[in-house]
Amino acid sequence: MAIPENATLLRMFVGEKDRLEHRPLYEAIVLRAREHGLAGATVLRGLLGFGASSMLHTAKILRLSDDLPIVIEIVDAEQQIESFLPALEEMLTSGMVTIEKIRVLRYGAEAAR
Repeated sequence: MAIPENATLLRMFVGEKDRLEHRPLYEAIVLRAREHGLAGATVLRGLLGFGASSMLHTAKILRLSDDLPIVIEIVDAEQQIESFLPALEEMLTSGMVTIEKIRVLRYGAEAAR
C-alpha cells in the first residue's frame, strides 16, 4: 500500500477507560481503521494530561490515574481519512479529533536490493 507524499493525519484524544462494546475504545478504533483499509494506526499512552473537565490524569506513583490519556494517530490519503470519519463519529462520544495536512517522507520498509 502506498501513501501519497501529501497526506492527512487524523489524531484522536481519548481516555484509557473509554470503552465501546466492552472493548477499549482505542482498540476498537484501530481495528475499525484496519477493516476500512487505512494505511496504519498508532496508539500512544500519555503520562500526563487533562481535557475538557480540567481533571488531571497522571502516571505518577503517588497519584496514579486509571484513566490516562490515549492518542490514536492514523495517516493516509485525505480521501481515505475523510471516508473513515462517519465510522469514527459513530464510535466517539467524547474526546477530541483533529485533522492536519502532512508531508510523508517515508512509509514502509526499504525494498530488497
